Amino acid sequence: MSNSTALVWLRRDLRLHDHAAFYHALKQHQRVIAVFIFDRPILEPLPRDDRRVAFIHASLAALQAELQRHGSDLVVRHDDARSAIPQLAAEFAAAAVYANRDYEPAAIARDDAVATALAAQGIAFHSSKDQVIFEQDEVLTQSGGMYSVFTPYKRAWLAKLNDFYVRPYPVSRYLDRLATLPAQTLPALAELGFADIDPAAQRIPAGIDGAEQLLADFLPRIERYQELRDFPARKGPSYLSVHLRFGTVSIRELAALAWRQGGAGAETWLSELIWREFYLQILWHRPEVAGHAFKPEYDALPFPNDPALFAAWCEGRTGYPLVDAAMRQLNQTGYMHNRLRMVTASFLVKDLLIDWRWGERYFAEKLIDFDLAANNGGWQWAASTGCDAQPYFRIFNPVSQSEKFDADGRFIKRYCPELAMLSGKDIHAPWLAKPLSLQAAGIVLGRDYPAPVVDHAVQRDKALALFKKN
Repeated sequence: MSNSTALVWLRRDLRLHDHAAFYHALKQHQRVIAVFIFDRPILEPLPRDDRRVAFIHASLAALQAELQRHGSDLVVRHDDARSAIPQLAAEFAAAAVYANRDYEPAAIARDDAVATALAAQGIAFHSSKDQVIFEQDEVLTQSGGMYSVFTPYKRAWLAKLNDFYVRPYPVSRYLDRLATLPAQTLPALAELGFADIDPAAQRIPAGIDGAEQLLADFLPRIERYQELRDFPARKGPSYLSVHLRFGTVSIRELAALAWRQGGAGAETWLSELIWREFYLQILWHRPEVAGHAFKPEYDALPFPNDPALFAAWCEGRTGYPLVDAAMRQLNQTGYMHNRLRMVTASFLVKDLLIDWRWGERYFAEKLIDFDLAANNGGWQWAASTGCDAQPYFRIFNPVSQSEKFDADGRFIKRYCPELAMLSGKDIHAPWLAKPLSLQAAGIVLGRDYPAPVVDHAVQRDKALALFKKN
């Protein structure tokens, strides 16, 4: 152990337990300081009411309180990380900076710039794997290449998994090496230029305690995950995606729980965690997918891109109730059920004939759990432009999806209350309802609820023709 100071630069890892960077820094140095940068280049383009910033802020407050209980504190700056980290390293006379790796192209470029600046000051930069079980080229095909189809990737991932890869980092052994600091101030959201969203108004609780609360609620339900996960009106998901995104929970803890428990529900949930890593390895191997189709032949499909149709989709007024309810859920809460992400994405691309990148950007702005790799992978899957064994003629029917996964219309009625008096099949396709049924429900199509902006059957044929021409 060196009698020196180190910084731990927190980013997507807002916790103190089972934390690779903290562990390595605390083990190697006598004095360790936790720092977080509200990175101006990342924050400046965001809407002022961005829920993610509020979630991060609340999670940082919880982490700061935990650090204070251990006699330390959290150093926070609102600056450009490329200059702020070298400045903080010099200010605290740090011998090294530790961070957990990020795999997004912009983050890789930022970290390279920081490492170069630190090296010029004679300060080491150490990065660790923390947000995934397997990273980069740890899971490759027999020929040494990248997996582009999920199922064989999953088989290889599971074959490689053992106790070593899910073993937690024993950070608690070394917490006495956290530096004693003068009291630090966490800037208010208003000081950062963002709306002060009450944490209680966030549908998903923030911070380490929020992650533990959601996990404790999910574990008794995990056995039924496989059968409940596709129904948006049911309590099926774990709701931990945002906690994985910002590292208020350990991926090793979650993967170990699912792997060791076994059973259909746990195995299906573990599969979802593997999907997350599948898309991350795609992004790392093929960074150009951020902005371009994985399948180059589909990169310039001649989508009509009608802005009026896009606006109707964004605002939840397409006339297709399940699609509209899903978009309203997103706009009101920052969350959308995973089944509905597939339905709304397919509808935008295959029914409205709008470039998947338009929808990808909208989700990136609205989703509290936005993750570049997962969002990009999901949209390209729905658009049939990505790494997927299924061809372009997979097109979701929004009515049959509604009838199957929200049969009694509970989810639709929650977010489209104007349809609450409809029943049976009428709530899935109001334009097919008998006039007397609409009258009894107090609905005039075009006034109380939109008529369909497109005809699914007609648009399906147009989508097939558009892809076939390519």
